[in-house]
Amino acid sequence: MKQAQRIENPYVGGKPFVKWAGGKAQLSDMIFRAFPQDFFKRENATYVEPFVGGGAILFRLLREHSSISRVVVNDVNSALVAAYRCIKSTPEKLVAELSELERDFWALPEGDSARREFFLARRGEFNTRSRNGEFDGVRVPALLIFLNRTCFNGLFRVNAHGEFNVPFGKYTRPKICDTETIFADSALLQRAEILCGDFAETLNFSDGNALFYLDPPYKPLSATSNFNAYAQGGFDDSAQLRLRDFCKELDALGAKWVLSNSDAKTPAGTSFFDEIYAGFNVRRVLASRMINADPAKRAKLTEVLISNYKSEAGEVLHD
Repeated sequence: MKQAQRIENPYVGGKPFVKWAGGKAQLSDMIFRAFPQDFFKRENATYVEPFVGGGAILFRLLREHSSISRVVVNDVNSALVAAYRCIKSTPEKLVAELSELERDFWALPEGDSARREFFLARRGEFNTRSRNGEFDGVRVPALLIFLNRTCFNGLFRVNAHGEFNVPFGKYTRPKICDTETIFADSALLQRAEILCGDFAETLNFSDGNALFYLDPPYKPLSATSNFNAYAQGGFDDSAQLRLRDFCKELDALGAKWVLSNSDAKTPAGTSFFDEIYAGFNVRRVLASRMINADPAKRAKLTEVLISNYKSEAGEVLHD
């Protein structure tokens, strides 16, 4: 029944299947307004996301713009990419695996102890399988989604050894198996090429008909706000500079690009991104930071939208 629905109406309902730190659902209107408006009318247009993450922009584009001829997404996080590929190719098996995890978890008493132990056992299994490179099949994608739905604040964070280390989230009845979203996403992802590797490898898809949306791990605003450890090695200032050089290469090849990041400062108090992207279009937008454990600190902050062309990006505070 679900599969029939998926075939008949493939472009309705797709949305991120994980909660991802830095997800762009709340900024999607601004980001789509920042895209070149003629892009969606071009023939042979290519859309590329080198840091797909939770995929909020990807799934909206796939839902609303079926005319885009080529869609390419990439991420360095092998477990996340395995989940995308599993949803694309074997959603039925993933739903069956998640349903079993959900049933086993919900059957446990709602106190901290039993459910926490179940969570920690699955976290340990996920780390072992990831360390051994067991990304084929359904188990690692199912464990990733289970952990995302039951860990603290829906974070994905790894330590220096590349191990997922987010603690238990203490939810009463989390929705672990979202069957409707998985099947809707599977239908949409039939149009996408899914890669796993360094962002620089997507340079092969750049030409005058390409649009790149780059949403890298954000530069932290402070020492206590660093949530960018999605993969072993993190994303430090040298990586931000390497990404800047990548954007210059895209520009030289004629591709259009839009990049999101925090409105971070240098130690001298000047704008980090205004400095390293001098000569490009840097604009500021308001965004809510939802990752803080204290709801009172989830305030509106400015973020930057940077592009290699002039654009109207929505709630612009200043150029």
